[in-house]
Amino acid sequence: MFEDTVAESSSREVLKDKLRANFDGRIVRKDLTKKIKEGANVPVYVLEFLLGQYCSSDDPEVIESGVQTVKRILADNFVRPDEAQKILSVLRRNGSHTVIDMVTVRLDLKHDCYLADFSNLGLSGVPISEEYPERFDRLLCGGIWCIVRLEYDSFAEECGHGVSYPITINNLTPIQMPHIDINELKEGRKAFSKEEWIDVILRSIGMEPEALTYREKWLLLLRCIPLIENNYNLCELGPRSTGKSHLYKEISPNSILISGGQTTVANLFYNMGRKTVGLVGLWDCVAFDEVAGIRFKDKDGVQIMKDYMASGSFARGKEEKAASASMVFVGNINQSVDVLLKTSSLFDPFPPEMGTDTAFLDRIHCYLPGWEIPKFRPEHFTGDYGFITDYFAEFVRELRKEQYGDALDKYYHLGKNLNQRDTIAVRRTVDGLLKLVYPDGEFSKEDLEEILQLALEMRRRVKEQLKKLGGMEFYDVNFSYIDNETFEEHYVSVPEQGGGKLIPEGICNPGQVYTVAQGKSGMIGVFRLESQMLSGNGKFTYTGIGSDRECREACNTAYNFLKANGQHISGSISTSLKDYIINYQDLQGIGMTSKLGLPTLIALCSIALGKPVLSSAAVLGEISISGSIHKVPELANALQVCLDSGAKKVLIPATSMVDFVTVPADLMAAFQIIPYQSAEDAVFKALGVE
Repeated sequence: MFEDTVAESSSREVLKDKLRANFDGRIVRKDLTKKIKEGANVPVYVLEFLLGQYCSSDDPEVIESGVQTVKRILADNFVRPDEAQKILSVLRRNGSHTVIDMVTVRLDLKHDCYLADFSNLGLSGVPISEEYPERFDRLLCGGIWCIVRLEYDSFAEECGHGVSYPITINNLTPIQMPHIDINELKEGRKAFSKEEWIDVILRSIGMEPEALTYREKWLLLLRCIPLIENNYNLCELGPRSTGKSHLYKEISPNSILISGGQTTVANLFYNMGRKTVGLVGLWDCVAFDEVAGIRFKDKDGVQIMKDYMASGSFARGKEEKAASASMVFVGNINQSVDVLLKTSSLFDPFPPEMGTDTAFLDRIHCYLPGWEIPKFRPEHFTGDYGFITDYFAEFVRELRKEQYGDALDKYYHLGKNLNQRDTIAVRRTVDGLLKLVYPDGEFSKEDLEEILQLALEMRRRVKEQLKKLGGMEFYDVNFSYIDNETFEEHYVSVPEQGGGKLIPEGICNPGQVYTVAQGKSGMIGVFRLESQMLSGNGKFTYTGIGSDRECREACNTAYNFLKANGQHISGSISTSLKDYIINYQDLQGIGMTSKLGLPTLIALCSIALGKPVLSSAAVLGEISISGSIHKVPELANALQVCLDSGAKKVLIPATSMVDFVTVPADLMAAFQIIPYQSAEDAVFKALGVE
């Protein structure tokens, strides 16, 4: 334990020395930010803007003096909402005062002038020179934090547009990024290993890497891609307290977090009346907090968003506008992922007009599994050195102009199951992570493969849910990449899709049958039947189906068929001297189905004869009261569920063979297809009886 602590301390010192040697003046101790943050509710980039000015040193005395200066500035100038009147009184008494506040500017068309609103100070309609909104257009949409010198004149006259106000703005300085030399960053990166650089990036956004697993580090890096990649669409849903919105609200002044959900096309895209571009034209990233509450006042809002997410442009009036803002959707999952996967989809927290719209969801490039990120505790927040937030935000913004994704073609090409949208999504994720982790462009084939696997997983998670919602249109979820040298194909899965375990490999116990059918919810899922046989007088009982009349009728149909035809199937099957019990299990929570007659018959025959069903087999099809066999509805979808659930053999009624043309060839080739002509034939073939 002691040796590990010493090694960690030594590693931190080495990393700090490298940062000092290559990025002196651009780093800050994050514990200083955390210490001051506790007493001032301002964004991190505001604090570090001040810390970068007054605490850029390793000298404890300079740091302490700088911290006191920053505290004094915040105490004197930062506006707390509950002290707004006190600040206004000081302004009136002294005639001038400097404040730090969120400022929003609007155009007053009636008086043809610009007016500023101060969030915490509670002021509205303060006249402001047009030079500020012209130089800093983000003042006009959403507002930005600023250091503002205010003056007070109780005898103020009209400002020339019929507006009089005793408070005027003498000087306004947005707290924003200084220009950086991107080549300097690239040269500095060469001094760090991959692991060291990842740790620096994570500490720059306030996280302590030593409290995270290797995979958790990469997942947190994925959150940064919308800041470094143009028109990137990311979704992250997970438990509360995992910091999903922290990066977009606190860390980058180039992103805006929309809370409360409701917005308008004019606010987000384009205001036809004012002929001004909305948020997507003014910010690098537009993030929606709590996706469940997203609402458009305009009926065409979702459609315009879909168009923008697909192409980076949108049509308003006769014009088509382009923008580069990335879209981020974050929200909470209030139940376990296993339950969501069984009952609906991982997009369930979205509002219905989005969460069931496959065209909208298909435009999401990355679904980040927020449930894998730990709930943040004190040890997850760093007190070590990282980049000043200003510097970090500016260099990732500068890297939006560059593209590294084409490096993929040198070593790999993507498998045939990725369509055009899949390919674009994977390439953008690869591009973003390469720029973030290897801004100098120096990485190995193995480094690229690691990022490619992550990119494929994030996009496949989207496609897995689209397949559940949209059926065969999205059947091709088996993503892969191929090595250009060895031509070896590698498949990438998603960890939470445990479907392959639903139908286990090997031979099951007699009386156990797996089937795939459409449940009450309309979704197709996997059901397991387990039967028992006891000495008795012909009693038949069943459990697991509740009181549903149709399900009970299907069970009784199967048992009555067995009583009438048991001797034809095998002379050893008795329904008068044996009691049968069968339990039905809905493995994916889609609602019990009435289409279980034939699987019930096979399960009863299996336990009666003591013969197990074929290994890794699924039974499709249904039996009527008269014993005739029904076709399998939605055959292609049913086979896809069989594949996802681990089946290797599938029993299919011969009447469904006409529908084989609707099934993709590679899906058909994934199984040993076993056709049957009748109920007796299905029993014989399922049990391997000659």
